[in-house]
Amino acid sequence: MGKRAEHGAGTPATLALEKAGITFAPHLYEHDAQATSFGLEAAEKLGLDPARVFKTLLAEADGTLVVGLVPVTRQLDLKALAASVGAKKAVMADPKTAERKTGYVVGGISPIGQKTALPTVIDEDAQLFDTVFVSGGRRGFDIELTPADLAGMTGAVFAAIARA
Repeated sequence: MGKRAEHGAGTPATLALEKAGITFAPHLYEHDAQATSFGLEAAEKLGLDPARVFKTLLAEADGTLVVGLVPVTRQLDLKALAASVGAKKAVMADPKTAERKTGYVVGGISPIGQKTALPTVIDEDAQLFDTVFVSGGRRGFDIELTPADLAGMTGAVFAAIARA
């Protein structure tokens, strides 16, 4: 993985990683406007094990926005997410709220470089891999980095928040 590579114009995510001196690899692919599962599309187009590709989801846990990162092959367990941040209940956030708070569009929301720093929880399965993939800040662009660097950049904790 190289810190700097040809990845087009910097996104807030890549700029934050570069500023922090974090090694990452950018991965561009041709986004299909008809795609509805952005994470599975990324895994397919990049030829990756989908278990290594994590989707960024926003939920409201007792009224506080929280970011949950889970493998694209699994679902976010809202009860587990709530428990991991000490809340009683969590519901998925409104997509418009998610876009406004993160500065990214749905399908391209990166957990890194968001406009508003939000509590973040990464599914513990991320730790099974040397590197994982998350959105780089726009559709058709993922970044690869270590789970430890991802947690460090987002202030995240690891917890079992994914379900089949």
